[in-house]
Parts: sequence; structure tokens; C-alpha cells
Amino acid sequence: MSALHDFSVAQLAAKLAAKEVSSVELAQHFLARIQSQDALGAFLATDEAQSLAQARAADARIAVGEHTPLLGVPLAHKDVFVTRDFPTTAGSKMLANYRSPFDATVVNRLGSNGAGMVSLGKLNCDEFAMGSGNDNSAYKPVQNPWDISRVPGGSSGGSAAAVAARLVPAATGTDTGGSIRQPASLSGITGIKPTYGRCSRYGMVAFASSLDQAGPMARSALDCALLLSAMAGPDLDRDSTSLDMPAADYAAELIAANTKAAGSHPLQGLRIGLPTQFFGAGCSADVLAAVRGALAELEKLGATLVDVSLPLTELSIPVYYVIAPAEASSNLSRYDGVRYGHRAAEYTDLEDMYKKSRSEGFGDEVTRRIMIGTYVLSHGYYDAYYLKAQKIRRLIAEDFQKAFTQCDIIAGPVSPTVAWKIGERSDDPVASYLADIYTLSSSLAGLPGMSVPAGFGAHGMPVGLQLIGNYFKEAQLLSTAHRFQQATDWHQRKPGAAA
Repeated sequence: MSALHDFSVAQLAAKLAAKEVSSVELAQHFLARIQSQDALGAFLATDEAQSLAQARAADARIAVGEHTPLLGVPLAHKDVFVTRDFPTTAGSKMLANYRSPFDATVVNRLGSNGAGMVSLGKLNCDEFAMGSGNDNSAYKPVQNPWDISRVPGGSSGGSAAAVAARLVPAATGTDTGGSIRQPASLSGITGIKPTYGRCSRYGMVAFASSLDQAGPMARSALDCALLLSAMAGPDLDRDSTSLDMPAADYAAELIAANTKAAGSHPLQGLRIGLPTQFFGAGCSADVLAAVRGALAELEKLGATLVDVSLPLTELSIPVYYVIAPAEASSNLSRYDGVRYGHRAAEYTDLEDMYKKSRSEGFGDEVTRRIMIGTYVLSHGYYDAYYLKAQKIRRLIAEDFQKAFTQCDIIAGPVSPTVAWKIGERSDDPVASYLADIYTLSSSLAGLPGMSVPAGFGAHGMPVGLQLIGNYFKEAQLLSTAHRFQQATDWHQRKPGAAA
């Protein structure tokens, strides 16, 4: 008989509804598992009393006949979502021991006031979500459960590692330039970044406001659909970038689409575009082999592969690393040691307090990006760098729209390599930046994208297939991924088992 941690979100929800297990029993099981595997570094905070109180509240709702698709199911939150019941640090000493007086909208919608999920704690991440390996956390690096000497990806590495190691069935993540999709790929799980504005940013510690977007991370597309259904929806009073579009039932749409397309070729008529820029010399042979194998499976399911071009792909890196640091320098200026955040213990005057507080509170990568951002926004450089980057960003978005006249979905690798060794790129930030070459362009365009487990590469490490959709096409992405996962078992593999 399978252990409780081997069941998916959908399976656990069914067990709770049938009263085969209680929410308290689930919470206790996963909390014990978290404690036994604490060496992974995936969690920054747990509170058994708070989690069990939420579980008892969920059991009480189930006992009186209430039912929602996620009621009583455990999850954990990336530590950039503010929470009342747990501290929020954003992986930084700047926010050490910070307690928020309110919950982020995403937390609220998934929690006791919404879907009724039970939070098991806060998950480690790169400091202020800045990184590609989760080794920029101020507290501890996160280990990849497939090989503990390697990174899980970043910045949502704690979320990816926790789901892959079966410490939680699902987690929240955030994606600024690939920080849901890339760790999902490197850790062998499923993750989706919805269209920018689908999920409220209220209560999300800001990195780059025009790029940050919340999304779910779980083992399967169906599980992600269940979570996204609860997370998404307008929040116009609190988030000016929130889309004025009603929440969709992505799980129901996924099931309906699959019922309609039943048969041996359920993806018949689906055109999948392959950007030539995603399949060049920059991608390692092992990753390409796994991705090509996944594409062949999609062809068996009836999809048609067509070549497309995204000619400005290479420019996405310099454009992103102008725009994102610029917005970060503005957002992080609020951490001055006066209102909240770390304050130096000793200083001579106000200016000295600012300098010492920020120098002590921010890590190297955050400091680097603040300096870059301040430079490109400074007088004499704004037009030369920031304004020009914004113009190219619009051209990148137009490239995608041209490609979507030829196809329905764009596919390719998520990362050019499998997970690298912890610390291997700590002295070479540019190498880490290049890891996001295939995810940055869709983030700059605000498009939905996801990573789906697609096999294994060098050293037996997971490889993800990236699927990118046009605006508001999350349901199509999830349905395609679900069909792929019905035909394969890559998403069911787990660390410790033969790849």
C-alpha cells in the first residue's frame, strides 16, 4: 500500500472527502516527514501547533458536509508570500523574524478563508527571489533530492525540492524570469507560471513588479490545475496589475477537454511550435535528447510539430537584467532600517545607519542587482539602457505573437543543462543568468508557461519540457501537459528510484 506522501493532491482530496483519512492525520504525517528530512534545507519555518489548528478546522468543515476540491490537503508557501501564522523572510537577513499582520491574497485564497488547504510552513528561496540555484538564500542552500550535492533550481528551489522529496504534495512559487519553471525542471516536478496578472501580487514580497507572478508547483498538471483554480482571479482593490477576469475552474476545463478529445490521438489538431533558437548549440545534448523524446510522444498523441522563430531570444538576457534590477532597486529602497527590516546595532548618524543596515541585511547577489538597477536608472543612462530595454521587451512580445499565428503552443527545453553542483557557479553570476535563457523571453512578454517532467539527462538528473501558451491559455497548457502525463510516467518518478 502506498504511503500517504506518495499520493497526489487529487488523490488526497478524494481520501479526505471519503473520510478515509483526516486532515490532522495528513498534517502529522507530513510534519514528521519534514522533520526527518530537514537536512535538505527546503523549509525555513514550521509551526506544528498552527498547522494542526488549521487541519482541525478543515476536519470540522468536512464533518458538516462541506466540500471543496482542496479542503484539508497540506501545502507549503514560498517564503516571499507574507503570512500571519508563520514568519516571512524572503530568504534574507533583512527580514529575519518579520511577522506580517496579514496574509497574501494567494495564501488567503488557498487557506482557511478559501479553499481550506493546510499550511505546513514556509519554504526556502533565493534571497528576494534573486537567483537560479537557491544557493543565494541567506540561511542555507537547498539540496536537490535527486542528488544532494546539486542545486534544486531557483528561486523557488525550496518549493521544488519539498514537492520532489514528498515533504508536501504541493507548494506555491513565484516566477519572475523562470523561477517556477526552472526549479520544476531541475527537480522533476510540474510547475506553471500563469499569464501576468492572473494571480494577485498583494502580499508577495516584491522583486520586479512588472514580472513577478505567483503559480503552483506540484507533481502533476491536474494537481497544478486544482491549485491554480483557487489561486487565480481578480484582486483589483489591492493589486493594480490584477487582471479583471473571473477565476476559471482549470481542473474542470482540463477534464472536459480530455473527455472531448478521447481516443488514441487526443492532441489531434494541436500545432506545437519549436523555436529554432531553443534547439541550438547552447543546449546540452542530454537535455535535447530528453526534450526530443517528449516531443515525439506528443506527436504520437496527434500533435503536429512546426518550426517557428523567436529571433530576439538572445536579447532576453540583457533586457531582463536591465529591467528586473531596475525595478528591484526601486522596490528594495524601502528597506532602510527605519520602518522595518534589519537595523544595524551601531551607527554614527542617519546616513551611516542606512549604509550599515543595508550592507548587513542584503547578500551579495541582491546588492549586485540593486547596484545594476540604480545605475541603469540614473541620469544619463535611463534612455540608453532602461528605456531601450523596454522597447526591445515589446519587440520580444511581438515575436511571440507572430509565432502564435503558426502554432497553438510553443515547446522546448526549460534549462540548457541539468542541475549543477551547489556552489559551482557562486563566483560566476553570468553562468547562473544564462540558465534562464529559455524562460526569460516569455516572462518579459507576460505569457503563461509551464515545466513538465520529460525524462532524465546527465548524472540521472531530471529534465523538464517547457510549454508556452498565448495569453490566458493556461487551460490549454494544462490539458496538453495532462495528456502527456497520462501517456508517460516521468512525473511519477521519485528520488531514490531508478531513473
